Amino acid sequence: MVKTISKAREELARRKKSRKNQHRSFRRSYREDYVRDFAAPGLLHHAIMTFRVLFKNWRIFLPLVIFIVIMNIILVGLMSEATYTQFQNTLDESLEGLKDGQVNQVARAGLLLISTVTTGGLTQGASEVQQVFGILLFVMLWLVTIYILRHLLAGHKLKFRDALYNALTPFISTLAIALVILVELIPIALVVITYSAAVSTNFLATPFYALVYFIFAALMILLSVYLVSSSLVALIAVSAPGLYPVVAIRTANDLITSRRIRWIIRVLFLFVVYAVVWVVIMLPLILLDLWLKDIWAWTEGIPFIPLMLQILAVFSSVYLTAYLYLFYRHMLNYDDETIENPKDPEEVELVSTEEKTPAVSPVRKGKKK
Repeated sequence: MVKTISKAREELARRKKSRKNQHRSFRRSYREDYVRDFAAPGLLHHAIMTFRVLFKNWRIFLPLVIFIVIMNIILVGLMSEATYTQFQNTLDESLEGLKDGQVNQVARAGLLLISTVTTGGLTQGASEVQQVFGILLFVMLWLVTIYILRHLLAGHKLKFRDALYNALTPFISTLAIALVILVELIPIALVVITYSAAVSTNFLATPFYALVYFIFAALMILLSVYLVSSSLVALIAVSAPGLYPVVAIRTANDLITSRRIRWIIRVLFLFVVYAVVWVVIMLPLILLDLWLKDIWAWTEGIPFIPLMLQILAVFSSVYLTAYLYLFYRHMLNYDDETIENPKDPEEVELVSTEEKTPAVSPVRKGKKK
């Protein structure tokens, strides 16, 4: 029995080693060496599970949101009520020609929300120093959220003060991975630059040239998406204590192998979740703000909507971090369970079904055998 289990684990180790070295030479890569099953949760189930984790532990995540909002208002600044009023007035002027200005309030609020978010209303007028502070605050939020989730999933009791003081250890390593992501986004930047040049010179007026440019742009975008998908996993992995950026990138490449499409679909579905949450929360608040300003004129100077936008933006950042980290942990735990208890059909046949002895627990890092 021991030999049978050891053979199954040796086969898993051989496949894992071959996965690391696949597609790096001209030797043939066999499908059974790099394809691995992954029972991922559904998209909607994963999104709801993330909300449950955040709301269940609201006592520690609420101080995080409040702290980041206050620091963001002090260091970056809040969108002024005058800027929001300017968006509102511009929208009203553009809608005057539709039915003599009689537009549904819900449609008006929805257009106001879309125009405020898509035109950079949250960061409009921010200086370079304020933008740097905004990036640093986002990295802080990223690391603190991952630190809190890691300890909560381990069953530890944690305070926000301890998380804030101890979570920023891999700050430099996280910035290093962020620089790698910026380099990997260069192909998309080339597409943007060349597209503006092609439009100004009427290069795309010829169908053949337009087709060639479309192929070029598609290849560049696919290259950046392929590279950034693994680096995004590395951005989560590097938050582990004592893990260097290069090791995190290698670990992420091995972890995301044969799972890249699912990871990308998971990230794209996040935008759907954002759209639903922002519409459900902000639309009633904008309608309430419009109704109050029509009744009481003195409420026009209160930055109610800018503050709500700032709070929701910070919560969305926390949700983004938790959403990606929980899926990362799911992939990580699935690999550990597969090595401990083989689930592939070939390996199930190797392990005798008659024996019910518990499997040997794997050796964890930081613990002695």
